[in-house]
Amino acid sequence: MIGHLPQRLLLWFIGLLGIGILALILVCVALQIQVPWDVKTLQSFTMKHYRLYSVKSDNRSLEYQQSAENELDTAEELERKSYKQSDFEDSSVLEHSAKSDQAILNTLKPMPKNETKPTEPDFFGDRYATDDFPSQTNCPNSIRKHVPQTPFAEMFLHSIPVLQWAKHFSPDQYQRLSHYSGAHGWGSVDIEVLKHSLAILNTTANRLMFDDWEKRKNRAQCIRCAVVGNGGILNGSRKGKEIDEHDYVFRVNGAALKGFEEDVGSRTSFYTFSTNTMRNSMRSYAGVGYRGPPISNETRYIFLPDHDRDYILMRAASTHTTIDKGPERSKEPPTYFGEDVTVEKFKIYHPDFIRYLRNRFLHSKLLKTGARNIYRPSTGAVMLLAAIHTCDQVDAYGFMTPDYSVYSDHYYDKQRHPVRFYANHDMRMEMKLWQELHQAGLMNLFMRQ
Repeated sequence: MIGHLPQRLLLWFIGLLGIGILALILVCVALQIQVPWDVKTLQSFTMKHYRLYSVKSDNRSLEYQQSAENELDTAEELERKSYKQSDFEDSSVLEHSAKSDQAILNTLKPMPKNETKPTEPDFFGDRYATDDFPSQTNCPNSIRKHVPQTPFAEMFLHSIPVLQWAKHFSPDQYQRLSHYSGAHGWGSVDIEVLKHSLAILNTTANRLMFDDWEKRKNRAQCIRCAVVGNGGILNGSRKGKEIDEHDYVFRVNGAALKGFEEDVGSRTSFYTFSTNTMRNSMRSYAGVGYRGPPISNETRYIFLPDHDRDYILMRAASTHTTIDKGPERSKEPPTYFGEDVTVEKFKIYHPDFIRYLRNRFLHSKLLKTGARNIYRPSTGAVMLLAAIHTCDQVDAYGFMTPDYSVYSDHYYDKQRHPVRFYANHDMRMEMKLWQELHQAGLMNLFMRQ
């Protein structure tokens, strides 16, 4: 009997060890792989603490990881009752083959069979408001006139509102758009916050993209726009003078200009951002001279709203009042946009427009995975497609091209940084779309090779 005791103890030990390992695996799976489908559960889902997914291919590691530019700021944000759609850094993709991309998609949890299918309107909602107003020019070769002759003819909606303003708000519209969260609707915004914030956007300047066009002397027949991303392809490009010669210049997020004028220019007509990306860019890119949104007489500020804080900041900045709650709260009015900024300088993208871009132009395979609730077009993509829907001619600079692996992530990087791929954007799909729009003649994309 005594001789068999050690053997029995060994068997007991092995059994308990196996159970422990199995339990550990189950806990890891629950914490790091499963993306909850229930919106209420996603309120507490913070990308700050977990890398979403990881896959290795050809001795290279591609990680869906949290970016310094888009960290969630405070615990207070996580406690808010409205669903928060995380807004990560708009970035490029690590060099990957199509086979590797498919392997990545396979690591994402597929949609449960009993969940909403992609064609059902309660998630995608492929019906939108209309906002018919005449074109600001009679350009003979405008993008709008060329679209019907391209493969994009059926995708384009010429009457969709790109910007939202006071007259877009009503209880009925709030009821319709409250079904969609994040940037795709008003479901993440308290009705009183929305009502009082949009109420001040009641001028023509808030409704029209090019609100000063009619006042310009010697204006051309066509509106020419330069849309400038922050990609490393611009480093050493010497495109600054060419960019500044356009009628309007669009920029996005951490657009550092001082010291880089020869490559990227110095003018900013429109600055596109979300409150979250702007604040985090100020922290992440202070070392290269980014101190906040560019400030000039011509600069207009276009919010890409994700939730309450964007509307709250816009109202406080334009009325020069304080913010008493949230990460932007302070005893003084916000001064991100200059102390003398007026309400006429603010614009906000319409959530129907963002959802329309996702549904028709960038309908990614990620929408069939557990990442669908955090997926949306990147901020740079929204900016570029907004320009294509409003300008007569568009030249795009600093966006991803097929040779992206040759360049660093940003044009202002002091040291080379490989571009990265995040699970809330499909940058390879965006790169393909830029090539197609370029080939269709709907924009001219700057490429070095």
